[in-house]
Amino acid sequence: MSAPVLQIIIGSTRPGRIGPVMAAWFAERARQQGGFDVEVLDVADFALPVFDEPHHPKSRNYTQPHTKAWSAAVDRGDAVVFVHPEYNHSVNGALKNAIDFLHGEWAHKPVSFVSYGGASGGLRAVQALKPVVSALRMYPTAAAVALAGPQRQIIDGAFVPTPEQNSAADALLDELGALTAAVSPLLDAARAA
Repeated sequence: MSAPVLQIIIGSTRPGRIGPVMAAWFAERARQQGGFDVEVLDVADFALPVFDEPHHPKSRNYTQPHTKAWSAAVDRGDAVVFVHPEYNHSVNGALKNAIDFLHGEWAHKPVSFVSYGGASGGLRAVQALKPVVSALRMYPTAAAVALAGPQRQIIDGAFVPTPEQNSAADALLDELGALTAAVSPLLDAARAA
């Protein structure tokens, strides 16, 4: 039996962003943990405009090539970790838009967050996202990673974590793995329907 697919989704798109650096660190940590097949998705790669589908996402009656590609990519995953910044005390628009493009593709997937920002480490953005993912029938973990001012820890293009940050990532992955196993029958049933 193959390992579940963990999708690490980079949720920022602006030039100069550090999201890919943060995602690379977390993806390597997840690969070392060994409980998941790890796939990194970058919202920027899908060039999603502001939502431009004529039909509600529940119908999966997509008309745009970018939506079809995003749907197919997200559909492959069994669990999700959003790696994202905090903008103005909330979630950034690119990530919220990417989430809103889809509906059923998110359902019954465990989800967690690696957030980053100023003093709060992006926690206000996480709190803004939790009701959104819950409305999509995702299962957010209690464990998360919040990184305050991580730019100081980027050396030669790589994030250099503290032992505490690695421990937080490990705790997130452990909880996400247990939750993924617990809800896999629901995800399997949804995919078979």
